[in-house]
Amino acid sequence: MEKNSLTLPEIKLAGIAVRTSYQQEFDKMNGKIFPCVKKYYHESIFERIKNRKKPGTTFCVYTDYESDYKGAYTYFIGEEVLTFDHDLKEEGLQKLVIPKQKYAKFTNGPAAMPDVIVKAWEEIWEMSPSELGGSRHYHTDFEIYDERAVDHENIVLDVFVGVQ
Repeated sequence: MEKNSLTLPEIKLAGIAVRTSYQQEFDKMNGKIFPCVKKYYHESIFERIKNRKKPGTTFCVYTDYESDYKGAYTYFIGEEVLTFDHDLKEEGLQKLVIPKQKYAKFTNGPAAMPDVIVKAWEEIWEMSPSELGGSRHYHTDFEIYDERAVDHENIVLDVFVGVQ
């Protein structure tokens, strides 16, 4: 896992979301993330998103943390948009604005899904603040799936962890 530190500007996203928790996702039978992702792709929800900045680049976001990664949070899947100049609710979509923030960026893979992302988060959860480059912010963290994630057996993806 390769690590870099950077600050990103505000990012506007359109997509769908669910409220879940570490405990719910640990028990795969009660998890809400997989059904949300399945809905997003099987119903081609990304095609409803207007003003897409980079079509085909998917953001999977963890935000609205109740406490830390073991508490409740909102999971959001969607794409970056240039503007919110239309009614997203009419399209069955939600908006999310990721504020400007400092991140530890981790590039992971190539590896098969879901192992590539599970392993990345397990390593991140074990990192000290000095290894991360600061204490976890627990505002917004996200993964980016782009052209490097087309082959589900050899995915390369970036994980952005908000740090203070």
